[in-house]
Amino acid sequence: MTSPNPPAYVASVDPDLAALIAKEEARQFYTAKLIPSENYASNAVMEATGTVLTNKYSEGYPRKRYYEGQQFIDPIEELAIGRAKALFGADHANVQPYSGSPANLAAYAALIKKKSENKRILALSLSEGGHLTHGHKVSVTSRFFEAHHYSVDRDTHLLDYDAIRERALEVQPAVIVCGATCYPRSIDFARFGAIAQEVGAKLMADIAHIAGLVAGGAHPSPVPYADVVTTTTHKTLRGPRGGLILSTAKMARSVDRAVFPGMQGGPHNNVIAGLAVALAEAATPAFRDYAQQTVRNSRALADALLAGGARVITGGSDNHLVLFDATSLGATGKEGAVAMDLAGLEANANTVPFDPRSPMDPSGVRIGTPALTSRGLSEAHMTLVGQWICDAVRGRDDAAELRRIREQVRDLMAAYPAPGFEGGAPDRTLLD
Repeated sequence: MTSPNPPAYVASVDPDLAALIAKEEARQFYTAKLIPSENYASNAVMEATGTVLTNKYSEGYPRKRYYEGQQFIDPIEELAIGRAKALFGADHANVQPYSGSPANLAAYAALIKKKSENKRILALSLSEGGHLTHGHKVSVTSRFFEAHHYSVDRDTHLLDYDAIRERALEVQPAVIVCGATCYPRSIDFARFGAIAQEVGAKLMADIAHIAGLVAGGAHPSPVPYADVVTTTTHKTLRGPRGGLILSTAKMARSVDRAVFPGMQGGPHNNVIAGLAVALAEAATPAFRDYAQQTVRNSRALADALLAGGARVITGGSDNHLVLFDATSLGATGKEGAVAMDLAGLEANANTVPFDPRSPMDPSGVRIGTPALTSRGLSEAHMTLVGQWICDAVRGRDDAAELRRIREQVRDLMAAYPAPGFEGGAPDRTLLD
């Protein structure tokens, strides 16, 4: 992996850390990255993120700062803002959130005023695919706001918009949240918009997982229907680790005040620069092709799992994500994810809808295709990956079988270098 600063700088100051970074580079290169929230940033994104911009403090917003010396920082942030607005067709963009969770908290604060009597939010439950920051009891969002939840259909595991409407009429929320961290199908944002309008609620869309698909035209956009849209800037968008809030013009001032001074101090200018690069990359025809291929790969991977005997939640995928029930292959979700990792297939255990097992050892495994698609893999490769997954989960107690799969995975990954690794393959023996 190349770096904006020669690795020798780290090695000369901290050889222990340099050695660990080298091993992580090798792990990322030779592993099939299947966690749907992970991806590869380009060399240009990483280079921008590693510049002297990290040295500058910039509380406030462009042309309205509390510190001097912003002559070049302001245009950088304005560049990112303009590109985000153009890419997503939004009236307003705030590029300062440190990550997706602070962005969600800021969005709630912007949508629900301090003196409002109604602090009810209605969102998808965590166990059925929602996110912690959608009002789960362990999240701070449940302390500041009155959280209520809707679910998916018990039989199909799909969003039931009629049932969501009934739930909204019952709860009368101030904000309806749509979007998920583990839902493999397209979301009907227009239907959510109609429900919110009917009950007099604001609509917030969390597209952290699918932002790149939205930008690339591979998933419908919530921007025409939502008052506020939040997202992370990595995942399918392939930018640096950060957050982004889009909103209507009417919500712009409230969003900006909620982020700063409401939630944060000075923005991370180096990350904003990396985001500006990623947004420019996402506006290209090549990125649109990437987004479409990500979905094709996800569907092919779901089909391969079905062919291998795995139970796939909802029976397939419309986006970048596939959720399968590892118990259908004779393992728990945690056992399956650990076995896959030993076989060079990086994933995470996850609950399935109405899971009878504990969240610490659930029934499911969550996988996705954003990173493998970034490496240039196509549908034919997904058939092989799906077979490896089924073999690894079933053979979780067979060390020789896991080693066989791992070596085959490493051979395939070596033939399809990831973005950021254009300088050559890392030393494979670092993983031995």
